[in-house]
Amino acid sequence: MSSRGDSVYRRGVTPSKQPARRLIASNKKARHEYEVLRTYEAGIVLVGTEVKSLREGRASLVDAFAHERDGEIVLYGLHIAEYAYGTWTNHAPRRNRKLLLHRAEIDRILDKVREGGVTLVPLSMYFENGYAKVELALAKGKRSYDKRQTLAERDANREIARELGRHLKGHPRRP
Repeated sequence: MSSRGDSVYRRGVTPSKQPARRLIASNKKARHEYEVLRTYEAGIVLVGTEVKSLREGRASLVDAFAHERDGEIVLYGLHIAEYAYGTWTNHAPRRNRKLLLHRAEIDRILDKVREGGVTLVPLSMYFENGYAKVELALAKGKRSYDKRQTLAERDANREIARELGRHLKGHPRRP
């Protein structure tokens, strides 16, 4: 047996320099405004300066939504800030961007959207193994009383967890 032991490097596998998934932006408001029925992971068509800007974390999903155009799914309203060191090759911050999905997935999604009552909302954007991805949700709009009910459930669960923690630690219950 060698003095090096079982080194990861010896087997020819090097540890990754980046985590497998690195979050760029998330749309927290979408989870509040919509009831998520199903999520999909989609690639996104980008130009060079957009990728550089995303690596700096300069994107916003606030007003973004996805819709059909010519049998494809396109992301509208996504804001990717201009790259600071870009020249005349810089991109338009709010241009429409094509999403990359399998044809069968596109057909399934479009059938659901055409039925009515549901929409496509981006939940998050991240890098996975060097590729920019968008987590897309098939979602149904919540009514205001649904939002209040969700907040009440969250508060109740938080209070239950807090009381359980106090009980396990042996602290007396607060009046």
